[in-house]
Amino acid sequence: MNILLTNDDGIDSPGLLLLAEALRKRGKDRVLVLAPDRDRSGVSDSISFLKDPLRVHLCGPDTWSCSGTPADCVILSLLEGLPEKPDMVISGINRGANLGNDLAYSGTAAAARQAGIQGIPAIALSLAGRKEFFWDMAVSFFLARFDEFAGRWKAGTFVNINIPNTAEGPGGTASAFPSKRRYHDRMRDFLASNGDKWFFVNLAGSDIVGEAGSDRDRIAHNLASVSVIHAYPVSDDAVGGNT
Repeated sequence: MNILLTNDDGIDSPGLLLLAEALRKRGKDRVLVLAPDRDRSGVSDSISFLKDPLRVHLCGPDTWSCSGTPADCVILSLLEGLPEKPDMVISGINRGANLGNDLAYSGTAAAARQAGIQGIPAIALSLAGRKEFFWDMAVSFFLARFDEFAGRWKAGTFVNINIPNTAEGPGGTASAFPSKRRYHDRMRDFLASNGDKWFFVNLAGSDIVGEAGSDRDRIAHNLASVSVIHAYPVSDDAVGGNT
């Protein structure tokens, strides 16, 4: 099997490189790494190749950086831009959680979503912490349950996994639904001498509504949250709602 690894933190992210190394040591699959050449966090499903060509640079054996976004990386690989087309896409390990409505903004999730749209098994993998990331723990935890996580995928979806960032590792895994997240960011502005106004964002944190069974609730109880997310937009009618 050919596995494509990508992310939105960039080609130098330890979560990406350590996972690639561990997967290659297993010796079961060919692991192809194609990731943005810089941090592309928060770009969602942005596609840059519609306006600009993509520059791909060989960084090492079966490892390339790309001038585009995470979604670009997946699309390029599926359009035979690499030596082999992937049979599976793993996006991560992301530096920080992707919980609830983060999935609308996350480049990590977007890469997995692009694969799911194309009918390719896809996993978005994140380490839910803010500092002192326990990468080795996350890699070991994921690989020990690789078949379990891969088996959760079904056509038209991607699997979103958040691993609690603890030295001892999670106490297990649990299915979860996306929580609701409210952001408290604020804008500040600066008026330049030429009359232009510049705006800057003050990141002010967020509140996460962690209802029982949500991804936030699972993380709070030291469980890895596993959510199967629709890759396609789903209308209210499609899920039995009313207009």
